[in-house]
Amino acid sequence: MKKRTFLVVILGLLMARVPAASPTAAGQTQNRDALVVDCTSKLARLFELRDRIKDIHRFLDKLYPVAVAEGNRLFIFTPDKATQRYVLDQEVPAEMPIPKGIRAAFPLGTYGNRMACVVSAEVFDDLAGYVTIFHEFVHCRQWETCETRLKSGLAVFNKAMAAKDYMWEINHPFPFEQAGFVEAYEGFLAAVAAGQDEDSLKARARLKKILAPEDWEYMTWQEWKEGLARFLENKVKDRFGLKENHGGLDKPFSRVTFYEGGSQLIAWYDRLDHGAVADPEKLYPLISR
Repeated sequence: MKKRTFLVVILGLLMARVPAASPTAAGQTQNRDALVVDCTSKLARLFELRDRIKDIHRFLDKLYPVAVAEGNRLFIFTPDKATQRYVLDQEVPAEMPIPKGIRAAFPLGTYGNRMACVVSAEVFDDLAGYVTIFHEFVHCRQWETCETRLKSGLAVFNKAMAAKDYMWEINHPFPFEQAGFVEAYEGFLAAVAAGQDEDSLKARARLKKILAPEDWEYMTWQEWKEGLARFLENKVKDRFGLKENHGGLDKPFSRVTFYEGGSQLIAWYDRLDHGAVADPEKLYPLISR
């Protein structure tokens, strides 16, 4: 996939037109320097927070580059183990305006196609924002270790790539409003939340039976990719005494429903066997079986 195309894919759902500013050159320099100093100071907290949560799961023990979006620029900071601080590595133009509020993780074409967490600066305003960064770091780790290998075995992915549908994770025509699916997924959510092992297995079997193979792959992929990130996000929130994230339960269902369903399914596997969650690559076959 071309680098620019990949960026367009990731940002397609998030983009908003950002009005061009026209500050003086001196003002630009002053604002830029202030941003760098502020972000450098605030990013240092990630080292301390990481040390408090790294025992939760091995996917939380590594820090990744953080690209702070400001207007049409990306300020890319990388972790320095020696100083326990983030340092400005590069300042590069964004390939398109990036809106305030972005929280994402993807390879940056202007950064050698390396993986980074992309945020806007207000993410540092509270502890919950830092937890969001760790959520995105989970996606960085998935990409770095096993995501590509797992996707390559999915018919829904290969079909989308053949059709150059690089936004398949967003726009796959899943039958969210199909009555049979809604009823079956509600049954699954209720059973797994209650820890009802037999009913949970029956609900999964029913879902697999009523869904087309590619829809089953799409659902289980979202449950694994986003479900794992949310599961670990909530583990971190529990550690810090923050309210858990359970968005996606309201109807109409959407792909965000799979984030919550995946998180609950992974929590269920974790209750049954802690080792099942230890290796995310082996976890996906459990989710999709």
